[in-house]
Amino acid sequence: MKKHRKTLVNSLLILSSLGTSMTILADTDVNETSKPVVEQIVNTLSKLAGEPHPGYRKNHAKGIVTLGKFVPSPEAKTLSSAIHLQSEPTNVTVRFSNATGLPTISDTNPNAFPKGIAIRFDLGDEGYTDIVNISVNGFPAATPEDFLGLLNAIAASGPEVEQPSPIVQYLDSHPAAKRFVEIPKPAPISFATQSFYGVNAFKFINSNGDEHYGRYIMTPVSGEAFLNDEQRKTAAKNYLMDELPDRLEKAAFQYNLSVQIAAEGDEVNDATLAWPSSRQIVDLGTLTVNQIDPDGEAFAKANMYNPLALTDGIEPSNDPILMARPGAYAVSFGRRVSGQ
Repeated sequence: MKKHRKTLVNSLLILSSLGTSMTILADTDVNETSKPVVEQIVNTLSKLAGEPHPGYRKNHAKGIVTLGKFVPSPEAKTLSSAIHLQSEPTNVTVRFSNATGLPTISDTNPNAFPKGIAIRFDLGDEGYTDIVNISVNGFPAATPEDFLGLLNAIAASGPEVEQPSPIVQYLDSHPAAKRFVEIPKPAPISFATQSFYGVNAFKFINSNGDEHYGRYIMTPVSGEAFLNDEQRKTAAKNYLMDELPDRLEKAAFQYNLSVQIAAEGDEVNDATLAWPSSRQIVDLGTLTVNQIDPDGEAFAKANMYNPLALTDGIEPSNDPILMARPGAYAVSFGRRVSGQ
């Protein structure tokens, strides 16, 4: 699987470089809609961020990188034979981030939600595997085309646009997107007090060949905690990014990593559909964050977290959003490393 994973990543990077070159050389009259959907998504995210922001991600541009360790629970290996879910601890590199491609966005800005967490598990000679979650249990679109439609509607809207604006019309005709927009997104006191959820389902396979689909859930061991409205209004622009180093100078913090198991009849290929809270939860273990990565900025710019960087014992679902994510990330990555 290691060889297959490296081949996938390398192919995506080649595609990214090709897509970047084509963008540079293309005539200005090339129709945007003739480009691959993943490239259009990145282009629209860039437009929304008010480019240029060279060297930054086109989404989740503002972030902070930390180091830690994951210790699997005894229950984890009953769900999956993945190497990091057996018995030995695994070193992790964890990046917390704000949404949008704005590297200077305020941590309290509504557009900076959902927050993101990306975890790289160092598997030694077996390479690595990644988890990429967000702070909302759900997603606004079931397909990359619908997600592009949402982004384009946002980009076409504004105070001077005739009402109802494109985004109002889009939300009225796309209940999943409207539901996502209306989900409360309180500002956490810290990244350490925020839960994170898997956007997509994966297939977990144990050593006996038993298969279960599930989505990741990460919950802070110390419990969730959020700013009230007044605190949010007065919070500093970089309060989350400043708070984390201060916290880690005093003590490490932890998350419980678990998987919510799909029941028979649950849709596993639609990111907009959250499953009922009554579904079985399997504890995978404890992730401890213990320090800021001193080379975090360089690591973030040189690396692409990939939800399809999988190891034996975990396989992707057929969710169209999951299939599109690495492609979009690769386009963004190619532009970032080339200084765009």
